[in-house]
Amino acid sequence: MLKRVDIVGNPNIGVFILATDDVAIVPYNLLDEKAEIIKETLEVDIVKSSVSGSNLIGSLAVANSNGIVVSPHVLDREVKQFEDLGLNVATIPGHYTAVGNIIAANDSGAIVSPFLTEEAQNIIATALDVDVEARSVAGTDIIGSLIKVTNKGFLISKNATSSEINFAHKIFGVEGDIGTVGKGISLVGACSIANSNGAIVAKDSTGPEMARVEEALGFLDDNF
Repeated sequence: MLKRVDIVGNPNIGVFILATDDVAIVPYNLLDEKAEIIKETLEVDIVKSSVSGSNLIGSLAVANSNGIVVSPHVLDREVKQFEDLGLNVATIPGHYTAVGNIIAANDSGAIVSPFLTEEAQNIIATALDVDVEARSVAGTDIIGSLIKVTNKGFLISKNATSSEINFAHKIFGVEGDIGTVGKGISLVGACSIANSNGAIVAKDSTGPEMARVEEALGFLDDNF
C-alpha cells in the first residue's frame, strides 16, 4: 500500500519513525490514529519507543530484519525493548549519533558514509548480518537521508549518478531508481518510511512522484 499523509506534522516522517518488514518503531507521543495508519499501510506491529530519550528515532537508528544500530547514547531500557523484539542491538564507536542519517540498509546489504571507521563498519555488518560498503552519494555523506531501501526496491536522491544507482543495486540486491517526494525534496530517506509491504511519503508528494516511488520500491505488481 502506498499513501501520502501527514504523520508527524512535517515532511520528515523518516526522521521520527523507523520501519522494517516486521515492526514500526514510533515516538511515544505519536497519535494512535497516526500509528494505525502506519500499521495498516506497512502491515507491521507498532512499538512506541525512543532512542537516547529522543523521538528522532529514524535519525538515531537504522534497522533491518536482523538487528538495529543505534546512537551510542541509547538508554538501557531502550536496548532491552529492542532486544525483546528479537533484534541484535549495537552502537558504533565515535561521536556520530545520527546513525540513521549515515547508513542505509536492507536484509541484503548496507551502504554507509565513508567517514565511518573500519571498526564501525564491522559492527554494522555483524549487527545487521549484511555486507557493508562505504560510499558517498550525490556528493554528500548523509546516505540514510538520501536513500529509502526495502527488500523489494530502493528510491534514491534525484541527484545520484548512474554509477551510484548501479552500486546501490549491487549492494542491496534489488532494483531502484531516482526520485523525489513532497514536491521536489531529494532527501527521500528522511521524508518517507517504507518496507516490503508499503510506503508512506510526505503529504505534498505529487502524482508523478508517487508513481516513481511505486515503481522504484517494487510495488507496481501489487494490488493497492
